[in-house]
Amino acid sequence: QVQLVESGGGLVQPGGSLRLSCVFSGRTFSDYAVGWFRQAPGQGRECVAAISRTGGVTWYVDFVKGRFTISRDSAKNTVNLQMNSLKPEDTAIYYCASVLGSNNPTTGPPTFPSLYDYWGQGTQVTVSS
Repeated sequence: QVQLVESGGGLVQPGGSLRLSCVFSGRTFSDYAVGWFRQAPGQGRECVAAISRTGGVTWYVDFVKGRFTISRDSAKNTVNLQMNSLKPEDTAIYYCASVLGSNNPTTGPPTFPSLYDYWGQGTQVTVSS
């Protein structure tokens, strides 16, 4: 059974940065694609970034491009989300999720929540002055 544990959330001022981490355990890390999702109060869960199982393909939703960076650390079985230039509208609970990745290394990771099998418990990110 895959387990995911997020950390790194907190309160930050507009324009600030946070680095979220998702530690993966229970299966072979390199077999799984990982996505970062967020959910604000009263809204649905949306994918903000995702990375293929090899790390060779990444995806970002338009409104985080140039501000967020997703990466994999195979030595630590961790997927990180570096968030810069944070805005109040980035306030949400952030979740990481995983799903078995494609055998084709050029296939991008899925971006719909329903396609992911395993979820972490979430970490709160609040951007406010």
